[in-house]
Amino acid sequence: MTHDGGLRLHLQRVLPAPRSVVFRALTEPQELAKWWGPDGFTIPNVESDLRPGGSYRIAMQPPEGDLFCLVGEFVEVDPPERLSYTFRWEDPDPEDRETVVTLSLRDIGGTRAELVFSQGDFATEGRQALHEEGWTQSLNKLEELMSSAASA
Repeated sequence: MTHDGGLRLHLQRVLPAPRSVVFRALTEPQELAKWWGPDGFTIPNVESDLRPGGSYRIAMQPPEGDLFCLVGEFVEVDPPERLSYTFRWEDPDPEDRETVVTLSLRDIGGTRAELVFSQGDFATEGRQALHEEGWTQSLNKLEELMSSAASA
């Protein structure tokens, strides 16, 4: 997949957990299901073959409406530092196209991790904005999960 310098999404968070814990939350199906998706969504099923060239499929259930799935292939799996994968909807909107997600983790003092997220290239600003909203809400839930685990 080539990048034409188009619309990209960049987010950054500092999470209250070591990067090894965050990496597990990003990659283990039972952990991913706890935080993935916009507010109100549930994740009834996650299938994952976590290796370069391996595939994944995430079933997402919105509060109202039909179940839909996200699929892709892992491009890079370098625990606990980096994860990259393709991202496409099983039944895409006409304005969707396959994008690449890259997550990089860096330990901060051994008890916190900086997460740097990027995704692109998007076909339209509308699709980029939709993904920004969904990822922001998802990363908020991930941060809450890491905070509650740290205080337990």
